[in-house]
Amino acid sequence: MVVIQLPSQRAAPAEERRDWWLGAACRETDPELFFPVGAHGPGAIEIARAKAVCGACRVRRQCLRYALATQQAYGVWGGLTENERQLYARRAREPE
Repeated sequence: MVVIQLPSQRAAPAEERRDWWLGAACRETDPELFFPVGAHGPGAIEIARAKAVCGACRVRRQCLRYALATQQAYGVWGGLTENERQLYARRAREPE
């Protein structure tokens, strides 16, 4: 398997670039599953399948932190869709 670093991965802070993804449950899954075309119809089924993979992943938190730190705009990362990550980040910035 060839691992190619995306520009956003190269730009990630050093603490977010660790090799956590070597233990990711998605390594043996078709990456297209995590980037559905839409959120409805077949896309909703793919999102549910991707989230099921994430649900069993031991590095889910690191994946989510990475996605937030590098502002991943698309796909399911750490068990959250792009809209869910935006909401998560917004809530984290709000004062309690």
